[in-house]
Amino acid sequence: MVSSHSLPEGFNDLDVFGLGTALLVEGLIGFIFNGLTLLSFYKVKELRTPSNFFVFSLAASDIGICMNAFIAAFSSFLRYWPYGSEGCQIHGFHGFLTALSSISTCAVIAWDRYHQYCTRTKLQWSTAITVMVIVWGCSAFWSAMPLVGWGEYDYEPLRTCCTLDYTKRDRNFVSYVLPMAFFNFVVPVLLILSSYQSVYQKFKKTGQMKFNTGLPLKSLVFCWGPYSIMCLYAVFEDITAFSPKLRMIPAIMAKTSPMLNAFLYALGNENYRGGIWEFLTGQKIEVVQPDNKSK
Repeated sequence: MVSSHSLPEGFNDLDVFGLGTALLVEGLIGFIFNGLTLLSFYKVKELRTPSNFFVFSLAASDIGICMNAFIAAFSSFLRYWPYGSEGCQIHGFHGFLTALSSISTCAVIAWDRYHQYCTRTKLQWSTAITVMVIVWGCSAFWSAMPLVGWGEYDYEPLRTCCTLDYTKRDRNFVSYVLPMAFFNFVVPVLLILSSYQSVYQKFKKTGQMKFNTGLPLKSLVFCWGPYSIMCLYAVFEDITAFSPKLRMIPAIMAKTSPMLNAFLYALGNENYRGGIWEFLTGQKIEVVQPDNKSK
Protein backbone atom coordinates (compact mmCIF):
# COMPACT_ATOMS: atom_id res chain seq x y z
CA MET A 1 0.00 0.00 0.00
CA VAL A 2 1.63 3.23 -1.14
CA SER A 3 0.26 6.65 -0.24
CA SER A 4 0.03 9.20 -2.99
CA HIS A 5 -0.39 12.97 -2.87
CA SER A 6 -2.29 12.91 -6.14
CA LEU A 7 -6.06 12.70 -6.18
CA PRO A 8 -7.49 9.18 -5.87
CA GLU A 9 -8.85 7.66 -9.06
CA GLY A 10 -12.43 8.70 -9.78
CA PHE A 11 -12.40 11.79 -7.55
CA ASN A 12 -11.76 15.48 -8.15
CA ASP A 13 -10.84 18.19 -5.64
CA LEU A 14 -14.46 19.03 -4.92
CA ASP A 15 -15.32 15.37 -4.27
CA VAL A 16 -12.50 14.92 -1.79
CA PHE A 17 -13.26 18.19 -0.01
CA GLY A 18 -16.99 17.44 0.06
CA LEU A 19 -16.57 13.94 1.47
CA GLY A 20 -14.05 15.22 4.00
CA THR A 21 -16.50 17.91 5.09
CA ALA A 22 -19.30 15.35 5.42
CA LEU A 23 -17.07 13.16 7.60
CA LEU A 24 -16.10 16.16 9.73
CA VAL A 25 -19.69 17.31 10.25
CA GLU A 26 -20.90 13.78 11.07
CA GLY A 27 -18.04 13.27 13.47
CA LEU A 28 -18.45 16.64 15.17
CA ILE A 29 -22.21 16.35 15.76
CA GLY A 30 -21.93 12.77 16.93
CA PHE A 31 -18.99 13.59 19.21
CA ILE A 32 -20.85 16.47 20.90
CA PHE A 33 -24.07 14.58 21.63
CA ASN A 34 -22.40 11.31 22.60
CA GLY A 35 -19.95 13.25 24.74
CA LEU A 36 -22.94 14.74 26.57
CA THR A 37 -24.30 11.22 27.03
CA LEU A 38 -21.06 10.02 28.59
CA LEU A 39 -20.58 13.05 30.84
CA SER A 40 -24.19 13.01 32.03
CA PHE A 41 -23.93 9.35 33.01
CA TYR A 42 -20.75 10.12 34.95
CA LYS A 43 -22.02 13.28 36.67
CA VAL A 44 -25.70 12.52 37.35
CA LYS A 45 -26.09 9.80 39.94
CA GLU A 46 -29.68 8.97 39.00
CA LEU A 47 -28.57 7.96 35.50
CA ARG A 48 -26.13 5.35 36.73
CA THR A 49 -28.37 2.30 36.36
CA PRO A 50 -27.62 -1.03 34.64
CA SER A 51 -29.94 -0.26 31.73
CA ASN A 52 -28.45 3.18 31.20
CA PHE A 53 -25.01 1.59 31.32
CA PHE A 54 -25.85 0.07 27.94
CA VAL A 55 -26.61 3.56 26.59
CA PHE A 56 -23.31 4.75 28.08
CA SER A 57 -21.43 1.93 26.35
CA LEU A 58 -23.18 2.68 23.06
CA ALA A 59 -22.09 6.32 23.35
CA ALA A 60 -18.52 5.18 24.00
CA SER A 61 -18.60 3.07 20.82
CA ASP A 62 -20.04 5.94 18.84
CA ILE A 63 -17.43 8.37 20.17
CA GLY A 64 -14.89 5.98 18.70
CA ILE A 65 -16.65 6.05 15.32
CA CYS A 66 -16.57 9.86 15.44
CA MET A 67 -12.84 9.89 16.18
CA ASN A 68 -12.33 7.54 13.25
CA ALA A 69 -14.30 9.96 11.08
CA PHE A 70 -12.15 12.90 12.27
CA ILE A 71 -8.99 11.12 11.12
CA ALA A 72 -10.56 10.37 7.75
CA ALA A 73 -11.74 13.98 7.40
CA PHE A 74 -8.28 15.36 8.22
CA SER A 75 -6.68 13.04 5.67
CA SER A 76 -9.28 14.06 3.08
CA PHE A 77 -8.39 17.72 3.53
CA LEU A 78 -4.72 16.75 3.03
CA ARG A 79 -5.83 14.74 -0.04
CA TYR A 80 -3.72 11.74 1.02
CA TRP A 81 -3.25 9.25 3.87
CA PRO A 82 -0.31 10.52 5.98
CA TYR A 83 0.01 7.68 8.49
CA GLY A 84 1.47 4.90 6.37
CA SER A 85 0.58 1.24 6.11
CA GLU A 86 0.67 0.57 9.85
CA GLY A 87 -1.57 3.57 10.48
CA CYS A 88 -4.02 2.18 7.94
CA GLN A 89 -4.17 -1.13 9.80
CA ILE A 90 -4.77 0.63 13.12
CA HIS A 91 -7.43 2.87 11.58
CA GLY A 92 -9.21 -0.10 10.04
CA PHE A 93 -9.11 -2.08 13.29
CA HIS A 94 -10.35 0.89 15.32
CA GLY A 95 -13.17 1.57 12.88
CA PHE A 96 -14.34 -2.03 12.87
CA LEU A 97 -14.05 -2.41 16.65
CA THR A 98 -16.22 0.61 17.39
CA ALA A 99 -18.69 -0.14 14.59
CA LEU A 100 -19.26 -3.77 15.62
CA SER A 101 -19.60 -2.88 19.30
CA SER A 102 -22.08 -0.12 18.42
CA ILE A 103 -24.27 -2.47 16.37
CA SER A 104 -24.19 -5.19 19.01
CA THR A 105 -24.97 -2.73 21.81
CA CYS A 106 -28.08 -1.57 19.96
CA ALA A 107 -29.19 -5.21 20.01
CA VAL A 108 -28.40 -5.48 23.73
CA ILE A 109 -30.53 -2.41 24.44
CA ALA A 110 -33.39 -4.04 22.52
CA TRP A 111 -32.95 -7.22 24.58
CA ASP A 112 -32.99 -5.17 27.78
CA ARG A 113 -36.14 -3.29 26.80
CA TYR A 114 -37.85 -6.58 26.01
CA HIS A 115 -37.20 -7.73 29.57
CA GLN A 116 -38.21 -4.36 31.03
CA TYR A 117 -41.60 -4.29 29.38
CA CYS A 118 -42.44 -7.94 28.64
CA THR A 119 -40.90 -10.18 31.31
CA ARG A 120 -40.52 -7.48 33.99
CA THR A 121 -37.10 -8.87 34.84
CA LYS A 122 -34.91 -6.39 36.67
CA LEU A 123 -31.44 -6.03 35.17
CA GLN A 124 -28.57 -6.48 37.63
CA TRP A 125 -25.24 -4.70 37.44
CA SER A 126 -23.37 -8.00 37.24
CA THR A 127 -25.39 -9.01 34.19
CA ALA A 128 -25.00 -5.64 32.50
CA ILE A 129 -21.21 -5.62 32.95
CA THR A 130 -20.87 -9.25 31.82
CA VAL A 131 -22.94 -8.59 28.68
CA MET A 132 -20.84 -5.57 27.72
CA VAL A 133 -17.58 -7.44 28.31
CA ILE A 134 -18.86 -10.12 25.91
CA VAL A 135 -19.93 -7.49 23.35
CA TRP A 136 -16.57 -5.70 23.38
CA GLY A 137 -14.66 -8.98 23.48
CA CYS A 138 -16.47 -10.41 20.45
CA SER A 139 -16.09 -7.11 18.58
CA ALA A 140 -12.35 -7.09 19.34
CA PHE A 141 -12.04 -10.68 18.09
CA TRP A 142 -13.65 -10.03 14.72
CA SER A 143 -11.80 -6.72 14.33
CA ALA A 144 -8.42 -8.28 15.11
CA MET A 145 -8.72 -11.13 12.60
CA PRO A 146 -7.69 -9.02 9.55
CA LEU A 147 -4.56 -8.02 11.47
CA VAL A 148 -3.48 -11.66 11.68
CA GLY A 149 -4.37 -12.62 8.12
CA TRP A 150 -8.05 -13.59 8.13
CA GLY A 151 -9.48 -10.77 6.05
CA GLU A 152 -7.46 -7.65 5.32
CA TYR A 153 -7.63 -3.92 6.00
CA ASP A 154 -6.84 -1.55 3.14
CA TYR A 155 -7.73 1.91 1.86
CA GLU A 156 -11.26 2.99 1.09
CA PRO A 157 -11.77 4.17 -2.53
CA LEU A 158 -11.14 7.73 -1.33
CA ARG A 159 -7.71 6.55 -0.03
CA THR A 160 -7.91 8.82 2.99
CA CYS A 161 -9.37 6.21 5.35
CA CYS A 162 -9.12 2.46 5.82
CA THR A 163 -11.53 -0.43 6.21
CA LEU A 164 -11.97 -4.08 5.30
CA ASP A 165 -10.68 -4.80 1.80
CA TYR A 166 -13.81 -6.02 0.00
CA THR A 167 -12.37 -5.94 -3.53
CA LYS A 168 -10.45 -9.24 -3.78
CA ARG A 169 -13.23 -11.85 -3.66
CA ASP A 170 -10.70 -14.52 -2.67
CA ARG A 171 -11.30 -17.42 -0.27
CA ASN A 172 -9.74 -15.46 2.59
CA PHE A 173 -12.21 -12.58 2.21
CA VAL A 174 -15.26 -14.81 1.69
CA SER A 175 -14.49 -17.09 4.65
CA TYR A 176 -14.13 -14.03 6.87
CA VAL A 177 -16.92 -11.74 5.76
CA LEU A 178 -19.75 -14.29 5.75
CA PRO A 179 -19.54 -15.38 9.43
CA MET A 180 -18.55 -11.86 10.49
CA ALA A 181 -21.63 -10.37 8.81
CA PHE A 182 -23.88 -13.11 10.21
CA PHE A 183 -22.82 -12.70 13.84
CA ASN A 184 -22.36 -8.93 13.79
CA PHE A 185 -25.24 -7.76 11.60
CA VAL A 186 -27.79 -10.49 10.88
CA VAL A 187 -28.00 -11.73 14.48
CA PRO A 188 -28.30 -8.18 15.97
CA VAL A 189 -30.98 -7.29 13.39
CA LEU A 190 -33.00 -10.40 14.24
CA LEU A 191 -32.64 -9.72 17.97
CA ILE A 192 -33.74 -6.10 17.56
CA LEU A 193 -36.65 -7.13 15.34
CA SER A 194 -37.96 -9.85 17.66
CA SER A 195 -37.46 -7.80 20.82
CA TYR A 196 -39.26 -4.70 19.60
CA GLN A 197 -42.04 -6.74 18.03
CA SER A 198 -42.71 -8.22 21.47
CA VAL A 199 -42.52 -4.79 23.08
CA TYR A 200 -44.92 -3.41 20.45
CA GLN A 201 -47.43 -6.17 21.18
CA LYS A 202 -47.16 -5.38 24.88
CA PHE A 203 -47.72 -1.67 24.26
CA LYS A 204 -50.65 -2.44 21.96
CA LYS A 205 -52.22 -4.64 24.62
CA THR A 206 -51.88 -2.00 27.33
CA GLY A 207 -52.80 0.91 25.03
CA GLN A 208 -49.66 2.83 26.04
CA MET A 209 -47.04 3.42 23.36
CA LYS A 210 -44.10 4.58 25.46
CA PHE A 211 -41.75 4.97 22.48
CA ASN A 212 -41.59 4.22 18.77
CA THR A 213 -40.62 0.55 18.59
CA GLY A 214 -39.86 0.69 14.87
CA LEU A 215 -37.20 3.41 14.89
CA PRO A 216 -34.25 1.42 16.32
CA LEU A 217 -34.30 -1.17 13.54
CA LYS A 218 -34.95 1.41 10.83
CA SER A 219 -32.04 3.49 12.08
CA LEU A 220 -29.67 0.51 12.17
CA VAL A 221 -30.63 -0.68 8.70
CA PHE A 222 -30.36 2.85 7.27
CA CYS A 223 -26.85 3.35 8.66
CA TRP A 224 -25.30 -0.08 8.29
CA GLY A 225 -27.49 -1.86 5.74
CA PRO A 226 -25.84 -0.36 2.62
CA TYR A 227 -22.35 -1.18 3.88
CA SER A 228 -23.34 -4.74 4.76
CA ILE A 229 -25.00 -5.23 1.38
CA MET A 230 -21.91 -3.92 -0.40
CA CYS A 231 -19.64 -6.37 1.44
CA LEU A 232 -21.98 -9.28 0.75
CA TYR A 233 -22.31 -8.28 -2.90
CA ALA A 234 -18.50 -8.33 -3.11
CA VAL A 235 -18.59 -12.01 -2.15
CA PHE A 236 -20.39 -12.94 -5.37
CA GLU A 237 -19.62 -10.16 -7.87
CA ASP A 238 -16.83 -7.74 -8.74
CA ILE A 239 -17.57 -4.69 -6.58
CA THR A 240 -15.01 -2.61 -8.48
CA ALA A 241 -17.48 -2.49 -11.37
CA PHE A 242 -19.14 0.27 -9.36
CA SER A 243 -17.52 3.69 -9.35
CA PRO A 244 -15.31 4.70 -6.40
CA LYS A 245 -17.74 7.54 -5.58
CA LEU A 246 -20.65 5.12 -5.33
CA ARG A 247 -18.65 2.78 -3.11
CA MET A 248 -17.96 5.64 -0.68
CA ILE A 249 -21.68 6.30 -0.06
CA PRO A 250 -22.20 3.32 2.31
CA ALA A 251 -19.19 4.40 4.39
CA ILE A 252 -20.54 7.95 4.70
CA MET A 253 -23.99 6.63 5.65
CA ALA A 254 -22.51 4.32 8.28
CA LYS A 255 -20.85 7.23 10.03
CA THR A 256 -24.22 8.92 10.57
CA SER A 257 -24.97 6.24 13.19
CA PRO A 258 -23.44 8.15 16.15
CA MET A 259 -25.73 11.11 15.50
CA LEU A 260 -28.85 8.99 15.11
CA ASN A 261 -28.02 6.79 18.10
CA ALA A 262 -27.54 9.82 20.34
CA PHE A 263 -30.96 11.19 19.40
CA LEU A 264 -32.61 7.79 19.60
CA TYR A 265 -31.18 6.25 22.76
CA ALA A 266 -30.12 9.25 24.87
CA LEU A 267 -32.05 12.37 23.84
CA GLY A 268 -35.02 10.21 22.84
CA ASN A 269 -35.07 8.53 26.25
CA GLU A 270 -37.12 10.60 28.71
CA ASN A 271 -35.11 9.44 31.70
CA TYR A 272 -31.73 10.00 30.06
CA ARG A 273 -32.82 13.29 28.51
CA GLY A 274 -33.73 14.55 31.97
CA GLY A 275 -30.27 13.58 33.20
CA ILE A 276 -28.59 15.45 30.35
CA TRP A 277 -30.72 18.51 31.14
CA GLU A 278 -29.69 18.29 34.81
CA PHE A 279 -26.03 18.01 33.81
CA LEU A 280 -26.25 21.07 31.55
CA THR A 281 -28.42 23.31 33.74
CA GLY A 282 -28.32 21.88 37.24
CA GLN A 283 -32.13 21.70 37.19
CA LYS A 284 -33.45 18.30 38.16
CA ILE A 285 -36.44 16.93 36.27
CA GLU A 286 -38.56 14.34 37.99
CA VAL A 287 -39.40 11.52 35.60
CA VAL A 288 -41.87 8.76 36.33
CA GLN A 289 -40.07 5.48 35.69
CA PRO A 290 -42.00 2.80 33.75
CA ASP A 291 -42.85 -0.06 36.11
CA ASN A 292 -40.24 1.25 38.53
CA LYS A 293 -37.45 0.42 36.11
CA SER A 294 -35.13 2.67 34.16
CA LYS A 295 -35.46 2.80 30.42
